[in-house]
Amino acid sequence: MAIPEAGTSADVVFRADCPSRPILDQIADKWSMMVMAVLDEPRRFNEIKRRLEGVTQRVLTQTLRRLERNGMIARRVLPTSPVGVEYSLTPLGESLREPFGRLYDWTVSNADEIQRHQMEYDRRVQG
Repeated sequence: MAIPEAGTSADVVFRADCPSRPILDQIADKWSMMVMAVLDEPRRFNEIKRRLEGVTQRVLTQTLRRLERNGMIARRVLPTSPVGVEYSLTPLGESLREPFGRLYDWTVSNADEIQRHQMEYDRRVQG
């Protein structure tokens, strides 16, 4: 599904079988976006984990596998003892850095306003 031209949004149909749905689901979650943000250079698993406070080993492993499966990152086994693994962005993954960066910048710029709206909503709904 392509983004519609201005003035045609009433005609947009998000079909259940649209191939963009599972891809967006797999690459646009918070952990995928954060993993891709910290992969500004090749990094090992534990280095990625240290940079993502709160991520569990299981969730990080699943996220890395999903990103690798979708061609966003490459996994390289290092010839070290013990064997190490390093992850890096592929050209396809690199192409997402700019739009993800804009989304991140938007969230930082608007976080205070969003939190204000959340508090107002919660007060309204609770009481």
